[in-house]
Amino acid sequence: MKNIAFIFPGQGSQTTGMGLDLYNNFESAKKVYQIANNVLNKDISKICFNGPDEVLKQTVNAQSAILATSIAAFEALKEVSKDQIKAKITAGHSLGEYGAMYCAKVMDLETTFVAIQKRADLMDAATKLKKGAMSAVLGLNTEKIKDCLQEVQNIGIAQIANYNDPTQTVITGEVEAIEKANDLIKEAGAKRVVPLAVSGGFHSALMQSATEGFDKFVKNLNLNDAQIPVITNIDAKITTQKEDFRIKMPKQISSSVYWVQTIQLMLEQGIDTFIELGNGKVLAGLNRKICPAEIKTYNVFDAQSLNDTVSNILSLV
Repeated sequence: MKNIAFIFPGQGSQTTGMGLDLYNNFESAKKVYQIANNVLNKDISKICFNGPDEVLKQTVNAQSAILATSIAAFEALKEVSKDQIKAKITAGHSLGEYGAMYCAKVMDLETTFVAIQKRADLMDAATKLKKGAMSAVLGLNTEKIKDCLQEVQNIGIAQIANYNDPTQTVITGEVEAIEKANDLIKEAGAKRVVPLAVSGGFHSALMQSATEGFDKFVKNLNLNDAQIPVITNIDAKITTQKEDFRIKMPKQISSSVYWVQTIQLMLEQGIDTFIELGNGKVLAGLNRKICPAEIKTYNVFDAQSLNDTVSNILSLV
């Protein structure tokens, strides 16, 4: 068997209709959505399957919807492979980290949904306190990006949100500071600077109120030590102890996502096969920029992709 890592996508990966094929074809996936609906006290499955887009993309819905779809894909993979396909290590991009923690049994399913909804609600509230902005920077190294961000600190908060791949970095912060940073980054030689359609400056100090609120919340959250290692976003380090998760979960909301470094650490740990569990192929796209050409990333988001992934991997045994 290959050395496999499970990875879980984050906000922005959502599309209306996601998960419906899994729901219709696999009892394990259907059960995930049913539990999500009960725990969240809203029809998250209907939001996933029918949208509309403007409802699905709202932070208060998107986070739990994306997570439900990822966990449904994970449970369906276990069902179809008869639990023969196991991960040596796991990670998730931003909210995807909750899929990774569930996969590693840091939290049970109900606790995972309660936690992600609280996180989403607090982040949504934080966006209403102060308007923020985010931009994707393509084709400029991070040192030059940091220099540009340093130049706008007198205007307002500006920092790196995501180290997505070697050619793509996302910046975040206060609107005026990010707008000025966009101009400086273009002048510094970036190929493109793309303002993102988001409701706030996620993964920045603008989320401090959410971090503080979540810190109080997780103090009483039922957590377990991880049964497989999780690489956490805020430091790209292997984490297994429940009290470390309790410290890192709130900080993650206002800290950078070290995704490039996470995948690089997985490669150093001997991972040669990735399975992205959840809607779309965002992380597979990033992996193509981070990993050597021989490293394969499979996707599980519907019945066809699931069956293809299982047959391909089990044929390598």
